[in-house]
Amino acid sequence: MAHALAAVRSAIYFLFLVVTIVPWATAAVIYSIFVRGERLYWVCAGWLRLSVWGARVICGVKARVQGRENLPDSPVVLLSKHQSAWETLAFPSLMPHPLCYVFKRELLYIPFFGWAMARMDLIHIDRSKRSEAWSKVAEQGRRFMAQGNWVIMFPEGTRAPRGGKGQYKNGGTRLAVETGRPVLPVAVTSARCWPRKSFVLRPGIVDVSIGKVISSDGRDADSLMREVEAWIEAEMRRLDPEAYR
Repeated sequence: MAHALAAVRSAIYFLFLVVTIVPWATAAVIYSIFVRGERLYWVCAGWLRLSVWGARVICGVKARVQGRENLPDSPVVLLSKHQSAWETLAFPSLMPHPLCYVFKRELLYIPFFGWAMARMDLIHIDRSKRSEAWSKVAEQGRRFMAQGNWVIMFPEGTRAPRGGKGQYKNGGTRLAVETGRPVLPVAVTSARCWPRKSFVLRPGIVDVSIGKVISSDGRDADSLMREVEAWIEAEMRRLDPEAYR
C-alpha cells in the first residue's frame, strides 16, 4: 500500500515537473537573448527550487543540511557524493553562489530543460573525447571561477546505489590544483528517498553534510582526491549507518 501511494505521488510529481519546465524554460531562453551570466542563472535556479519544493510537498522528501558555516565566500570546486537526481536539483538552492555544472552534452538535447541549460554558464563535455573534454573543463572552469562561480563535479561520475561507492576520479581535484582553488566536499543521502534507477520517490529526509574547505596548495590531484573520498565516505556512514551494515 505504501509503495503504491508513493508511486502515485511520484507520477504526480513528474507531471508537475513537465508542466512547469515548459513555460519556465521557454521564458529563460527568451530572457537569455537580453541577459546572460549570473542573472540568468538565478532565473533558471528558480525552477530548480520549485522542483525541490514539489518533491517535499508532493512526495514528502525533506532536506536536513549540516555544515552551512563551512560555505566560503570565494570560488571552490565542489565535489559531492552522487546518489540521485535530487542533489542536482537541490544544490543551486543550497549554495550561495552560482554553480557551474560539468555534465555530458547529451543532456542539452532534452527538450526545454536542455535548451535552457545551453544558455547558461555550464561546462558540457563529450565523454568520448577525454583529452578534449579535460581541456574544456580546465579552460572554462578557470574562466567561470574567475567570475565568482563555483564548479561542481561528481567524482564518481555517475549515481552510486545506497550504501555503494563508485570509483572516485581525480578530475575535480586536478582542476582545483591547476587553478589554485580549494575543494569543498559534500555528502548527501538522497538514495534513501530517491533510489538509483527508480522513478518512485519515498518520503523521508535527505541529509546533506557540507565539509570544511580543503586547500589545494602544494597538493597533487590524486592525494587530494583520496582525502576528499575518505571524508565523503566516512561521512556517508555517519549519516546513513543502516545502508552500510
